[in-house]
Amino acid sequence: MNFLPHLAMVAAVMLLACISPGPDLIAVSSHGLNSRRAGLAVAAGIASSHAVWAALTIFGLGLLISQLAGLYWVIRMAGALYLLYLGVGMLRGLWRPEQESALARAETRGAAAAYKKGLTVGLTNPKAATFFGSLFVTLLPVHAPVWVLGMTWLSVVLVSIGWFSLVACLFSTRAVQQGYARLRKPIDAVMGTLLLALGARLALDH
Repeated sequence: MNFLPHLAMVAAVMLLACISPGPDLIAVSSHGLNSRRAGLAVAAGIASSHAVWAALTIFGLGLLISQLAGLYWVIRMAGALYLLYLGVGMLRGLWRPEQESALARAETRGAAAAYKKGLTVGLTNPKAATFFGSLFVTLLPVHAPVWVLGMTWLSVVLVSIGWFSLVACLFSTRAVQQGYARLRKPIDAVMGTLLLALGARLALDH
């Protein structure tokens, strides 16, 4: 059986999911505005979280988590609180001097902290369990061989790191950073508000 069409479909759906606006995209773009190094570190953290969720799903644990109401609720609340924390931090930076903005402080913490932030954003997104579960169940044939599962996992990771690295590089270009420097406060206000909205929606979602 030719599994290449299935793998291509998984990669295409994964790319569409990465492109869609959400906390992952906001985290990468906001850090990319600060520096390419920070943006790429966040991108690596998010791709790592996708690797974890995809691996859990391959072993059937992703769907199990999505079905366990108590555990799913805990992950959902943790994700909501973290998004609210990030949103509040970004909005508080509006009243600080330019050199003390939230993004400026992020650079001083180094790539390791940025990686952890990306990893945390990804791991505390409970919808990832449902997404990857439905992705694999819907697009992969029943009883697919182990190598196909491995290639599926690899394609998910490559699409994730590829897309979010591209976003980080785009937002760290000189032209984009100069535009951000002129419009820092309104951009941070929008991003902070979006993070608060996403956190509130996640907390209230049923």
